[in-house]
Amino acid sequence: MSEHRRKPPQPQGGGRAARRGQSGPPSGRPAAPRGANGASDHSYGSHSQGPDAYGSGGDGREYGSRAEARRAAQRGGGRRRGADNAPPGGGRGRDQGPPAEPRFIDYPRVGKHGWRRWVPSWRLTTGLGIGFVGSLVVMAGVGYALVNIPSENDAAKSQNNVYYWSDGTQMVATGTGVNRQNLTIDKIPKAMQYAVISAENKSFYQDSGVDPMGIARALANMARGGQTQGGSTITQQFVKNTYLSQDQTLTRKFTEMFISLKVGTKLSKDQIMQGYLNTSYYGRGAYGIQAAAQTYYGKDAKDLSASQCAVLAALLKGPTYYDPAGNADLDKNATQTANTARSQGRWRWILGEMHKDKRLTDADYQKAISKYPMPQGRKATRGMNGQISYMVDTAKKYVLNHSDITEAKFDQGGYQITTTFQKNKVDALTAAVKKIQKSRLKPETKEKDKYVQFGAASVVPNDGAIVALYGGDGYENGHFTNNADTSGVPVGSTWKPYVLAAAMQDGTYNSNGEGISPLSKYNGNDHLKVRRPDGSYYLNKDNSFFFQANESDHPWGYITLRKAMEQSVNTPFVQLGVDVGMSKVRDMARSTGILEGSMAKDLNPSFAIGTSTPSAIRMADSYATFAASGKQADPYSVTMVKKDGEELRGFTKPKPKQVMDSSIANNVTDVLENVIQNGTGQNARALGRTAAGKTGTTDENKSAWFVGYTQQLSTSVAMFRENPKDHRLLSMNGTAGTDSIHGGDIPTSVWTEYMLAALKGKNDPGFPDPIKIGKIHNEVGAPTPTPKPSITATPTPTESPSPSPSESSPSPSPSESETCRFFCNDNGGTGPGGADGGTSASPTDSTSPGTGGVRGNGNGGTNGGDGGGLFGGQAGQ
Repeated sequence: MSEHRRKPPQPQGGGRAARRGQSGPPSGRPAAPRGANGASDHSYGSHSQGPDAYGSGGDGREYGSRAEARRAAQRGGGRRRGADNAPPGGGRGRDQGPPAEPRFIDYPRVGKHGWRRWVPSWRLTTGLGIGFVGSLVVMAGVGYALVNIPSENDAAKSQNNVYYWSDGTQMVATGTGVNRQNLTIDKIPKAMQYAVISAENKSFYQDSGVDPMGIARALANMARGGQTQGGSTITQQFVKNTYLSQDQTLTRKFTEMFISLKVGTKLSKDQIMQGYLNTSYYGRGAYGIQAAAQTYYGKDAKDLSASQCAVLAALLKGPTYYDPAGNADLDKNATQTANTARSQGRWRWILGEMHKDKRLTDADYQKAISKYPMPQGRKATRGMNGQISYMVDTAKKYVLNHSDITEAKFDQGGYQITTTFQKNKVDALTAAVKKIQKSRLKPETKEKDKYVQFGAASVVPNDGAIVALYGGDGYENGHFTNNADTSGVPVGSTWKPYVLAAAMQDGTYNSNGEGISPLSKYNGNDHLKVRRPDGSYYLNKDNSFFFQANESDHPWGYITLRKAMEQSVNTPFVQLGVDVGMSKVRDMARSTGILEGSMAKDLNPSFAIGTSTPSAIRMADSYATFAASGKQADPYSVTMVKKDGEELRGFTKPKPKQVMDSSIANNVTDVLENVIQNGTGQNARALGRTAAGKTGTTDENKSAWFVGYTQQLSTSVAMFRENPKDHRLLSMNGTAGTDSIHGGDIPTSVWTEYMLAALKGKNDPGFPDPIKIGKIHNEVGAPTPTPKPSITATPTPTESPSPSPSESSPSPSPSESETCRFFCNDNGGTGPGGADGGTSASPTDSTSPGTGGVRGNGNGGTNGGDGGGLFGGQAGQ
């Protein structure tokens, strides 16, 4: 039998036979010499290992069975692959042979088996614990030794931010370099020191400068992937102010902790307080208590009252939300009203805490709390005048929204910002507003001409670049709200194109979701009930019927949607919006770039005619989607930001995306071309090139809009009156010496004046021809068309028919459609000419603009009427 197949030998001195009570050595032939059977010296599992592997004179194995061998191996004396180290004369049992060599770390543990092998000994546990603690101590010591105490003088160094026009030339350099001055602690009022202690760190004079629980919360938050929390002690906040890196990393947090510990031991509490108040950011570009005192109260810090100190201390919670002047350009929730309420609430609480902490006597507290010390308004800083201030505001807002840079960090300066603004176009837009203002408004002598404001923006279609804007009269004139980038002014009938686009895309409940044609007819008469899809009617709160109004009571009868858009008649679009579904109208507007936050929340019938309040920038960008055949690009004002010579990420130009079928966008454009040629926007015909646009006027004549575009440029112009005290909109009835201001009047004149200059020397590419879209689905209840004998068209119409319901109800014949591109002006007729359109020409005469303000016959624009009743509908114009 082969050495590999023979029965395993028994261990020396026993084995199975011994356990059975047998005596004597085990039988068997002697082991063959090493290598006698041809096996390798290192053959794993070979049993022919020579005498060294067995007891003397026998061939029994070291262990009695494989199971015992495994158990023995677990105990540390397992089967050996070679026998060179076996003791002569016999095998090594569990207690025989030399002991295993000691290990530095006995893990898994020798001499243990089962789960006990994996339980560390107390020696190992103690040693590791001591080593870990020792390592932390060493690391902390090294970290403590290496960090330096920050200097408030170093932190006070700030630079200008430099803004550039789109061509790379410098627009303005502005910053906080001259708005910072350190004070010694004796120049800082005790009331200011006590205000921040009572509000932020009551244990300031007793603590070591570090809040362990605050750091633990920050680290735990970071481990969960959230934002780290700021230092809760004044010492930590001072360190954070002066330790310029704001990276939310573990390294920065530990470094801040070491610096805080060193600051707490090396600096006195007065030095820490001095540094904190000199390096804190108070908003409006003011760093340090002296700059804050000058900015908010026009006095030195040493002259601040306790009540004023409490207001400034409230700003440290976040100037964006606690500056009573408001900061709505950065955050829509930071309005003047909301901020004032927040500031007053925290001011009152801080004074109460100071009184509770015995840092204000009863008499001083009563004096301080008696009247809220309202800070003075914003002031223009060096270089921030004219439209520069609003362009800087828009660009800064864009940078903060597209990066992790904080406002405080940004205002420290050192950034170079390249914008999209083109100087020649900005100048042209400003000149257009000023020219029309001067010629039409006399605020010095006419009460109704006071407080009139304009907002405008110009965007490149299929790109999104904002090339020009008009934000107001300028910071130097006390106007700090950017009218171009602020919502709050209802857009009126400039909303109607979204209703039409949604109808062409999604259809109505009557068309079973099939897109409808702009030649579909709806009732355009005044004072109509609005029907729900289930056949019921909308009611007012008193359960009376809600009636939608037009501006005039002209009996339009059933007119096409194209005609209703041309003359800006309200009733067809209100009913169409209900038939399509207001949620789909909202979705259409949102797809073109309108922010949902600026849309009216109540999707009632008046939603269809402009109760929403997008900014001028968003309206220009949204209409640019129609100009670009359905491609939407988000508006942007910054193309590059650099800091210390390095370009920052996050400012790549937004990519256009197709948000609607090109045929829908092109058909909307075709309808809006007709608004300028034959409708309420006829004043824009003076541009002398292919253009499309829509007028808009709102309820009680509180605002008027014109939004229009060519393929190269989309521009919106808003006009409104605003009470300077509470910023509520005022009626423009009587403004500019007219009964009312409409979108087709002054706003269209501003638009035309600007576009003439902005497009001077440019070609006129026109618009793509629209493809016939949808089917005619008339309003439920519309008269059924009666077949009429075929009439041969004459080259020149002799007289336009009057727009009576009976004559306007039949659909146009094919010959009519073919003679005017695709859609026709279906109602020629005599009718009240609109104040926006002036004296009109017939459909075949499209070369002469009408004269504004004259009520004539024909196709002059009848203004859409004020919405009324429960819904407070905006007037469509």
